[in-house]
Amino acid sequence: MEDVIIIGGSFAGLAAALQLGRARRKVTVLDTGRPRNRFAGHSHGMLGHDHKPPLDILAEAREQLTRYPAIRLVNARAESLSGTIDDFRVVTDDNESLSARRLILSYGVVDQMPDVPGYAEGWGRSIIPCPYCDGFEVAGQHWGFVWSGPQSMNQVRLFHDWTDTLTVLADGHDIPSDVRADLARRGIPVVDGRMAGIAHHGDHGAAVMLDTGSKVSVDILFAHPLNKPSASLHEALGLATVDTPLGIVLKVDERRETSMPGIYAAGDITNPTLPSVTTATWQGAMAGIFAQQSMLV
Repeated sequence: MEDVIIIGGSFAGLAAALQLGRARRKVTVLDTGRPRNRFAGHSHGMLGHDHKPPLDILAEAREQLTRYPAIRLVNARAESLSGTIDDFRVVTDDNESLSARRLILSYGVVDQMPDVPGYAEGWGRSIIPCPYCDGFEVAGQHWGFVWSGPQSMNQVRLFHDWTDTLTVLADGHDIPSDVRADLARRGIPVVDGRMAGIAHHGDHGAAVMLDTGSKVSVDILFAHPLNKPSASLHEALGLATVDTPLGIVLKVDERRETSMPGIYAAGDITNPTLPSVTTATWQGAMAGIFAQQSMLV
């Protein structure tokens, strides 16, 4: 029996494995090799790894973990979970049955691309979600921002630290008159109509065609599509979730433990507000430490 099985081997999962391996706890990491940020050319804001391709950072991390004999990295998908604390069962897609005292869920989320021609093709290059991740590289340029709901006004305020030239695309949302007045006061134009297509010009530069027949050209487009957990394992266990404007996330306490004792979670699957490599790494490390401490006798 393993001490811990970690489901998801991106930044959160590997950070958890590192802490557990250094504590000489037996841990198996199951991963499918499809991290959420694989579309990004570079990862930013992570101390010591700024401006490195995210897949290169992960490859280096996996190589570093090989020095810990208690860590086993497995390229497999977890198909089912069952059991209770100190006796969890995991069955993989190649029918391997594993058991562990604790579980850490770090399988992240997947972004659900809207059915707009050119949207998926530009994701991670000319269409990006996070100013902390990529804002510096496009600072001072003309940004477009796809409105997604009431929370979008906070993003508008945030963007001011990177650019003074911003255009809001309503994309069919009913933006209240008082919010429109606030945007006008800030010198931010609002363009109505739904996105009908996006043409891209290199890594940056997007021309958004609207169903009104007009076109908006920007240097970079910020957008927040809906997302969902990349697996449904938490549903089978009945774990508590939290609804957010962009999708559901797992509910965890201050020790990263879910609503079921012995199951911990970290990374984007728990983080509705500020998904980033740095945040995922910190949360994964904490999940690993707290899972280890829960097994002390």
